[in-house]
Amino acid sequence: MVVCYRFAFRNVDAKKEGMVSRKIRIFVGLTKKDTKMHAYVFPGQGAQFVGMGKDLYDNVPLAKELFEKANEILGFSITDIMFAGTDEQLKQTKVTQPAIFLHSVILAKSLGDEFKPDMTAGHSLGEFSALVAAGALSFEDGLKLVSKRAQAMQKACEQNPSTMAAIIGLPDEKVEEVCASIQGVVVPANYNCPGQLVISGSNEAIDEACKKLSEAGAKRALKLNVGGAFHSPLMEPARVELEEAIKAAPFAQPICPVYQNVDAKPYTDPEKIQKNLIAQLTSPVRWTQIVRNMLADQATLFTELGPGSVLQGLIKKVDRSAVCESKQTL
Repeated sequence: MVVCYRFAFRNVDAKKEGMVSRKIRIFVGLTKKDTKMHAYVFPGQGAQFVGMGKDLYDNVPLAKELFEKANEILGFSITDIMFAGTDEQLKQTKVTQPAIFLHSVILAKSLGDEFKPDMTAGHSLGEFSALVAAGALSFEDGLKLVSKRAQAMQKACEQNPSTMAAIIGLPDEKVEEVCASIQGVVVPANYNCPGQLVISGSNEAIDEACKKLSEAGAKRALKLNVGGAFHSPLMEPARVELEEAIKAAPFAQPICPVYQNVDAKPYTDPEKIQKNLIAQLTSPVRWTQIVRNMLADQATLFTELGPGSVLQGLIKKVDRSAVCESKQTL
């Protein structure tokens, strides 16, 4: 627990103390109080919508500058698609991932001195946003890695036709057990909240898993409209491709701990952060445990930065008493 001090005073009668004014407050010492810990969280793929980030572009000079810089780095006008494109254009992985990253990170930077995180975390893609917001990566390097990640994932999806499915209403252990019993590739991919786990794998293995999990009592076993088996062994070609880019990027010590997807633990060491980020593409997102660990480390307010409010909902399902808010603009 982090502890700070506050000044403590008591009221006295000035006449009794032989002083001029009638009522004063005198300093009597220091008392301890618990610090409020502010956690900032960043969404992943699926939260995008047409118009995202436009308010920042129109009203915050720094935001406009960063969006224009992003267009140059990416080699195409992503702002045209973000602000006035079609849903289909925005759904392209090579567009979706940089778009969500940009909205989240530019919003954090637009907050200026108001952005004072005690801890950060991001869901899947959102981990890159969390690292840049916390200063572990520069804006430019973060965007280049996100773009590289999106392209590598798209390529891996085309090599291995695959998908994901949301399993609702079963304990994590039961889902793990059923996945392990199936021939072919199917694994838990996103531990989103208690009773909600996303599995990932080949088309045939996902179909079989959904059937068996429904028979085991799942309230829903719903295939998702995604183009690949993210956070599964089928992403190995993408992991290998991204590894070199991550190793080449300069990482710095963040201004606060970043809770990483692979094991839900907080990190500040640049080398460990880098290693965990390399493993992320083929490892599950342990979001439930991240939220529990943040709460155990005294998080008192969660602020979600970027499009949508999915993470706010998931955090509330982990702990109903958690205080959450979502921000899409200033």
